[in-house]
Amino acid sequence: MAAIGKIRSWGPTLVAVIGLALFAFIAEELFRSCQATSNEQRQQVGHVLGKKISVQEFQSLFDEYQEVMKITQNRDNFSEDELNRMKDQVWNTFVQNTLLEDECAKLGLTVTDEEMQNMLREGTNPMLQQTPFVNQQTGRFDVTQLTQFLANMKDPQMSQNAQVADQYQRLYKYWQYIEKSLRQQTLAMKYQNLLVGCLLSNPVSAEASFKDQTTESSILLASLPYSSINDNDVQVADADLKAKYNEQKEMFKQTVETRDIKYVSYQVVASQADRDALMETMKEAQQKLQEGGDLADVVRKAQSQVAYTGLAVTRAALPNDIAGRLDSMTVGQTSAPFETRSDNTLNVVKLVSKASMPDSIEYRMIQIGGETLEAARATADSVYQALKGGAIFDSIASRYGQTGEKMWLTSAMYQNSPVLDIDTKNYLSALNTLGVNELKNLEFSQGNMIVQVTNRKAMVDKYDVAIVKHTIDFSKQTYSDAYNNFSQYVSENKTIEALEQNAEKFGYRVQERSDIANYEHNVAGIRSTREAMKWIFDAQDGEVSPLYECGSNDRLLVVALTKTHKVGYRDWESEKETLQQEVMRDKKFESLSQKLEGVKTVADAQQKGARVDTVPQITFSAPVFVQATGASEPALSGAVASTKEGEFSKNIVKGNGGAYLFQVLTQKSREGASFDAKSQERMLKQQAMQAAGRFMQELYEQANVVDNRYLFF
Repeated sequence: MAAIGKIRSWGPTLVAVIGLALFAFIAEELFRSCQATSNEQRQQVGHVLGKKISVQEFQSLFDEYQEVMKITQNRDNFSEDELNRMKDQVWNTFVQNTLLEDECAKLGLTVTDEEMQNMLREGTNPMLQQTPFVNQQTGRFDVTQLTQFLANMKDPQMSQNAQVADQYQRLYKYWQYIEKSLRQQTLAMKYQNLLVGCLLSNPVSAEASFKDQTTESSILLASLPYSSINDNDVQVADADLKAKYNEQKEMFKQTVETRDIKYVSYQVVASQADRDALMETMKEAQQKLQEGGDLADVVRKAQSQVAYTGLAVTRAALPNDIAGRLDSMTVGQTSAPFETRSDNTLNVVKLVSKASMPDSIEYRMIQIGGETLEAARATADSVYQALKGGAIFDSIASRYGQTGEKMWLTSAMYQNSPVLDIDTKNYLSALNTLGVNELKNLEFSQGNMIVQVTNRKAMVDKYDVAIVKHTIDFSKQTYSDAYNNFSQYVSENKTIEALEQNAEKFGYRVQERSDIANYEHNVAGIRSTREAMKWIFDAQDGEVSPLYECGSNDRLLVVALTKTHKVGYRDWESEKETLQQEVMRDKKFESLSQKLEGVKTVADAQQKGARVDTVPQITFSAPVFVQATGASEPALSGAVASTKEGEFSKNIVKGNGGAYLFQVLTQKSREGASFDAKSQERMLKQQAMQAAGRFMQELYEQANVVDNRYLFF
């Protein structure tokens, strides 16, 4: 009993210990859960209507689209700007499809497999015309070709050839993308057509629309421009700006967060010492080119951007600055070093030769091999002699398992190649210099080739040119000096005010950029600034960033965040400049209205200082442009349309560029215009469809879209 009593005396302590243990267990699990959630959030590119897309999912969609573009455009590589546009397209497609799928699910709209099959059988959708399954004779999509391709995909023999299997797999993924896009496009059209059905036209509105377009008025216009009042004579108080802001508040609503920055960007360029050192290299190259010798070796040792192939090419294959100098040079001449600012290079050029050659060559050939090189040479000589003796080319070619068919070679097919081996160079040189029906026995390292030119077209000037083109680069020392100076500037100025006050002292200039959105791919148009973008959208107003090295390894950047504009209504102070102009216009109109008070005729207005002009052909459907004020005035068009012929304007018209009074001189239908109710209704329906096409923005604003692409891409 004593033991039991002792245990009971420990009761509160045991409860506390067990409670702490349970709390520690729960807290540990809560911490793990929060950590897992945080890790998941850090891997999210964004979400739409609660639907999340991870980095891996977005990358998969991007890879899919990039592969489609490679097939569509027959390209393997894309520029940085092109890749960025593709990423934007992938994101926009994800957002739009998510919004549409949600809306259509509520309405019960779907695209059935039967509908898809019908579209394939009809083959009229423009998207299908982009596929390889187009009948070359009819120029239309051929569903039987698609069916055959899909059947071949299941053939086990296809997997035996790795190259063929890879090609089929690429094409299959391409088709899957087209099929998915076709389904999404059809669903979007169904939704849009449903909206259009809610926007109806009728004969009454059609007739009114026709009159708005074709009733033309000629007026006598009295104009008093706002510019006749000096801005300094107009007093605008903050109370006026706030009142105008409240009046036009909806104009200042934004759906995405943006940020204003001030920044200093410095581009490192070659110093005078760097330029002098490069000039010495160019002068040395000039001398060696003048002396002759191995031109390819001279060009290579000078590290030229343009390799020397020794092959004559057209102007199109040469840099623009080089092509522009050729007409002023003589054969054998070597230029002095010259600078091209457009591509930041120093250049030396030698015109080796110039000749008139065909741009297009038709030829045929027979390739000759043998067990040994000597045997190939002997056989080729026999074939060559036989052909020169009158043997039929096709018959000889067939003996060696070849067709000897004619083919065309154009300059564009080879002249942009950066490197040519000796065999290729000899082959191309022979084709360019042979006459029609002339034969040549070409000796290659692996055998021989008998070629015969059968036709030559489009004679053009071709140039054999040795070019030394070298970018005017900065040295490591120049970059180091620039970095140290910029680093000192950043380290000594930790506030926006200090950056601005001391920029000139260090030789820099502070620039501004307003309303940067996180979907942009760089800061102020500077490449490789993703880290700076991440900082901008993580910083607080007033903070200054660290130094960033960016651009093409030639830029130094520091950024200061001046203001954050959250989603919703921008504050009135952010729009002060816009509001100032609006209030200024209101006050000037009020002043001009007082000046025109009591005016009953255009002549009276002229006596008050108004300029009077005759303005013809004014319609309600289009704003009139007033020469006197230099402004487009839709309000004036509306006022004229509501005034009868011969009448004076009922009120002073407040325009964009001034105050107006007018008298309608004539009002009549445009000559030759005839009303067609059905045609006019079709036009109104088309306008309704265009209006309905803007539904996506409405859905977007209600979808709580979060875009975090700037963190990853």
